[in-house]
Amino acid sequence: MTIKEFVFNPFMENTYVLYDETGEAVIVDAGCLYPEEQEQIRQYIDYAQLKLKYVLNTHLHLDHQFGNAFLARTYGVMPMAHEGDAVMAGDIARQAAAFGIPVHVEDCALGGFLSDGQKLRAGNLEIEVIHTPGHSKGGVCFYIPSEKVVFAGDTLFQNSIGRTDLPGGNHAELINSIRKRLFVLPDETIVHTGHGESTTIGDEKSYNPYL
Repeated sequence: MTIKEFVFNPFMENTYVLYDETGEAVIVDAGCLYPEEQEQIRQYIDYAQLKLKYVLNTHLHLDHQFGNAFLARTYGVMPMAHEGDAVMAGDIARQAAAFGIPVHVEDCALGGFLSDGQKLRAGNLEIEVIHTPGHSKGGVCFYIPSEKVVFAGDTLFQNSIGRTDLPGGNHAELINSIRKRLFVLPDETIVHTGHGESTTIGDEKSYNPYL
C-alpha cells in the first residue's frame, strides 16, 4: 500500500491518499481548502493514475472536510462519514465564518453513512470502520489490518488525545474509545493522525500522558 500525506489549510490538517497496485484510491479527510491545495490533490491523482473510489471522513469538523465539495465536483465521489456527525456536513460555511476563514467554502452532502464494524474494499485493501466517539459524536477510525495501520483523525495523537471542548465532544467517551477500541489493536499498528506526526499503538499505550 502507498500512503501519500498532505498537510493542508490553516489548521495544518493531515490529508491522506492511499492506494495499492490496482490504482483504486481512498482519500481520508480531504482538508484541501485553497485552490492550490486542491490542485495538489488533482495533480497527484493524475500523476499516479489513480481511480478515486472513496472519500472518507474520520469526522466532520471543518478542517477535515474543506475539500469534500471539490472532490465530489471533480471526481463524482461523494464523501462518507458517520451519521453522528451528519449535521456538520451542511454546516461548513458557518463553521468557517466562526473561525474567521477568509475564503468561500462549500457545503457538501454526504453520499452515505459509515457504521461501526463496516468493511470497505478499495482494490485489495479491506478497510474496517471503528466508531470512536469523544472528539465528536460521529468520530471514526479506519483500520487496515493487512497493512497494520489505522487512520485515527483527531481521536489519538502522538503523546496526546483529541480535544473535547467542541460541540459533540465528551472526554469520558474519548478515553473509553481510545482504551477499548484503539488500544486493543496490535502494538505495532501505525497510527496516522489528523494533525502532527504519526505514532504507534504500542508507543501511545506506554507513553501517552493523558491515558
